[in-house]
Amino acid sequence: MSSTTPTATPTSTPSKAPATTARKSRSRPPSAASPSPRTTAGPEATADDGAAQTAPGTDTPAGRSGGSSSLARQVVSMVNAERARKGCSPLAVDARLQAAAQRHSDDMATRNYYDHTSPDGVGPGDRITSAGYRWSAYGENIFKGPQDARTAMAGWMKSPGHRENILNCAFTQIGVGVNSASNGPWWTQDFAAP
Repeated sequence: MSSTTPTATPTSTPSKAPATTARKSRSRPPSAASPSPRTTAGPEATADDGAAQTAPGTDTPAGRSGGSSSLARQVVSMVNAERARKGCSPLAVDARLQAAAQRHSDDMATRNYYDHTSPDGVGPGDRITSAGYRWSAYGENIFKGPQDARTAMAGWMKSPGHRENILNCAFTQIGVGVNSASNGPWWTQDFAAP
């Protein structure tokens, strides 16, 4: 199975330069002010079961009541609404993908970097695998700056590479992580198929 690996970088504007790659290649976002997508396919396919899908939430600004889990639920709801318009099945939330996405948002906020690959060389496939998820394909979108889920989703949907990850019917599961630190907020979407 072959997927694309777009890469961009978000703050309030999506990047216009997503890169596409198959297997485990890496690409870097061009700036720290636009959404960043990444998708990869690999041979590590195994059977895997997912967690239940989350319910829709209301839009809550980051850092206010509702917290990161509410923002994550809102993103999942909006992603699934976009996928339904395209005819794709809804994504189920997987606890392992959720953990990988949250860890990446927290790490970017703590160490103040904006990239799919951490300063010590850990990429999205590594994080997803470390969380215990055996994937056949994965994709990742990141974004820095939007204060609410609606703005983050609007930015991702305006960027071809990010949109491609969201509307990739081959993905079956998702995890979303949000860190509302003052130097962000930091958003991560991890998509995968077992």
